Amino acid sequence: MRTRGKQPDVPAPRSPWNEIVPGLWMGGHEFRDRSGRLELAVVRDEFDVVQSLLRLPGHGPGPGVEHHVWPVPDGPLDGTQLAGVIRLARAANDALDAGRRVLVRCFHGYNRSGLVVAHALVQRGDTADQAIQLIRARRSAWALHNDLFVEYLRTGLATVRLLEELAE
Repeated sequence: MRTRGKQPDVPAPRSPWNEIVPGLWMGGHEFRDRSGRLELAVVRDEFDVVQSLLRLPGHGPGPGVEHHVWPVPDGPLDGTQLAGVIRLARAANDALDAGRRVLVRCFHGYNRSGLVVAHALVQRGDTADQAIQLIRARRSAWALHNDLFVEYLRTGLATVRLLEELAE
């Protein structure tokens, strides 16, 4: 199983965030600028809702921005963590339906944010593979390089959650 923590050679993204579908953005906490220099991705008021799967001090969002924090590892998830991912995807869709701009972010904006965004797209009618392909095309070829998360999406998060809870 490949995860970010086991692949230190994973490159930082070329932008702080990318729009996956209208109003739904995926991003991280750092990126490489045009000169190749590593920069911090600081959210101010660009979005109405920010969902952080990893929270680092000084990265925002600014005051008045709705902020949901649900720390999730870039590895195997337990039933509670999976329930949080499902809930965040639903909240992202509710915000989109209300015409709000949503950013889902993790460290690089590849795996954990990809899991939430892909599940939100599945909730909106895409297949898991359609969602994964769209995310990789819009964010980065490195998006969802965590094979376990891809398997979670293909199996269905509700099913994975049920199986995980039975195993506990």
